[in-house]
Amino acid sequence: MKLRRILLSVVLFYLSSATATAQVMEVGANVGASGYMGDLNPKDPFDFSGAAFGVFVKGNLDPYWAVGIHYNHGRVKDNDATSSNPDFRSRNLNFSTPLNELSLQVDFNFFDYFSGGGTKNFSPFIFAGIGGVLFNPKATYQDQEYELRYYQTEGKRYRNYALSVPFGAGVKYRISDHWGLQTQLGYRTAHTDYLDDVGDRYPLADVYGRIDNQHPLPINLSNPSQLPQNWNPGGQRGDFRKNDTYFFFHIGISYTFISDKCFTF
Repeated sequence: MKLRRILLSVVLFYLSSATATAQVMEVGANVGASGYMGDLNPKDPFDFSGAAFGVFVKGNLDPYWAVGIHYNHGRVKDNDATSSNPDFRSRNLNFSTPLNELSLQVDFNFFDYFSGGGTKNFSPFIFAGIGGVLFNPKATYQDQEYELRYYQTEGKRYRNYALSVPFGAGVKYRISDHWGLQTQLGYRTAHTDYLDDVGDRYPLADVYGRIDNQHPLPINLSNPSQLPQNWNPGGQRGDFRKNDTYFFFHIGISYTFISDKCFTF
């Protein structure tokens, strides 16, 4: 509830300030790919594992600065069984999760640019902001999918939402007075270590999935390794970093509503 109140306050503040100060409003959509770094992928910042899309509305305050509300959706996944690390393969964890993000972001254009005018037809830009993300990690064993959050695989409860801090860079290109293209790569520090359901240590007691006629073999969701030596209650399960990271690569198009009041150059 606290996160929802924060995001609602941010959105209302943006709408009131943008209405009062923005000279041109811009709406757009993106498509691309999403990825994640965390306990199953600790090193590769370009490990894209799913498709992504998004929409946004921006207020261009001047040719250099813009403030926008962004919604992004993606899906990320990873699987120890396909890792090049033998320790990860023996650990044998897997997960997938959707990501639904709402954020407030500020753009800074390096050149005198905006999609409705300016002296340049393109500009590199950087962005940063604050937002929130919804997630729900699941794992699949014996063709059965498990919603991991409800099994408390490390003996802990965690929420399926978290604050996130987006930041990144890209390039914008103006097609016409109204239409523009952009591409960007953005990373998000999520204030949770459980995008992948893996935090730090194995629980002291094993956590099993359900057993039925179709799935008679017990599955230890906290430690699905087939190696007896991997049984390690209270031992290291994750990488002990406090926050997971997710990221989007986007290519997008936007339309700018140009007001009667134009920027002065």
